[in-house]
Amino acid sequence: MITLIGNKLAEKGLKFMHYGAASQCEECRFKTTCIESLEEGRMYKIKEVKNTEHPCPVHEGGNVKVVDVEKAMIKTTIDSKRAFEGSNVVFTPPECEEECSLHELCFPEGLYREDKCKIMKKMGSPHEECPKGLNLTVVLLKY
Repeated sequence: MITLIGNKLAEKGLKFMHYGAASQCEECRFKTTCIESLEEGRMYKIKEVKNTEHPCPVHEGGNVKVVDVEKAMIKTTIDSKRAFEGSNVVFTPPECEEECSLHELCFPEGLYREDKCKIMKKMGSPHEECPKGLNLTVVLLKY
């Protein structure tokens, strides 16, 4: 997927969250390429940085580069009984209101309930036990 990103951010491997368009984007001639190819609230990873630059009043330095991006893999926890590398799962965060140190892993930014995902890597147990006693495994999901 092709998009545009500020020159200072244009680095292969960089992950970024797309939070939506700025008000200045509405009239920009690059809006279709820059904004409309991305889904708001999703995490992306830069695969390749092109040499092409365009002016942009939103980004620091006033220029953006053309980049090739893909949806990023997201680290999260799932029920250990479902954690098999290569299998497809529907992301279902735990029913939990705890504000523990696992909260960001259990409810990762960029991943939504009912997202269809593939388990790319099983990473083992979380750094601490779940306070609710859930049997969790940390995985990398591609959605």
